[in-house]
Amino acid sequence: MLEELEEIRKRHLEMIKAAADPESLNEERVSALGKKGDLTSLLKTLKNIAPADRPAAGQRINAVRREIEQALAEATSRMEAKQQEIRLSQETIDVTLPAKRIRYGHSHPNTKALREMEKIFIGMGYEVVEGPEIEKDYYNFEALNIPANHPAKDEQDTFYINGEMLLRTQTSGTQIHEMEKGKIPIRMIAPGRVYRADEVDATHSPVFHQVEGLVVDKGITFADLKGTLDMFAKELFGADTRTRFRPHHFPFTEPSAEMDVSCFKCGGKGCRFCKGEGWIEILGCGMVHPHVLEMSGIDPEVYSGFAFGVGLERIALLKYGIDDMRLMIENDERFLKQF
Repeated sequence: MLEELEEIRKRHLEMIKAAADPESLNEERVSALGKKGDLTSLLKTLKNIAPADRPAAGQRINAVRREIEQALAEATSRMEAKQQEIRLSQETIDVTLPAKRIRYGHSHPNTKALREMEKIFIGMGYEVVEGPEIEKDYYNFEALNIPANHPAKDEQDTFYINGEMLLRTQTSGTQIHEMEKGKIPIRMIAPGRVYRADEVDATHSPVFHQVEGLVVDKGITFADLKGTLDMFAKELFGADTRTRFRPHHFPFTEPSAEMDVSCFKCGGKGCRFCKGEGWIEILGCGMVHPHVLEMSGIDPEVYSGFAFGVGLERIALLKYGIDDMRLMIENDERFLKQF
């Protein structure tokens, strides 16, 4: 048995010394000291030797166990030290190298234009109101004086969820929701994403943004509309900006108008930016149609109001001198970093 014990000792010490990683070292631990290991199996054979020789044999087996355990501990310590050395060498920081620059994001041109518009109108006492993008056909068309067979509805053919629900083509539905609450006076703007079946080109997209405004109170006139939008244009494009209003038609306003601003590139003299006209169209507006007030539960004999709507992308394109709307949605960092 002593010869077998010596053979076990030598073999396991050599295996421990040759172990290359913690996994093989653990396998060697189990092979030598585990429940079915060599030393454990040898201990079970003590009953087969003479009683007088058992104490000495047991002491010798335990001595070999301690020697193997010590060898395992030393090997484990060496491996841990080596792994720590490797880890530290990999984590070494050269403090003389330049630091990695943190990339800070910034606002999209659309967002910058919207924030500026909101600031202007909030300064005039308006409230910013948001509405649902999935809207009922009633609020998107009928409540705005656009019945089922109205030609204006064909112009805004859009994306329907079902016969009653659709992706809104304008944020005017938010104005109807506010009027139905009956809390007058109303001074609000309704910014948001809208959807129309437009082809993608330099000035059109099936998904874009609008900012629509509404005022309802006693004694509101077209003069209030002109004064409000004139102040808005001067705040947005500069104090020298002039405005003009041209007659137009919208189903939900009467009378209606398109508003132009004097070209802020040439001061109205005519240039490539304004196509030589000296004026740039920016929005549509008008007095709220009495029928629209009635459908919203407001007495047109007592109250009047005005409304306007502007494409947010159009403002951003004009304000920042961008000539193609598609640049706004391509997420090209070379373009976006300019703003």
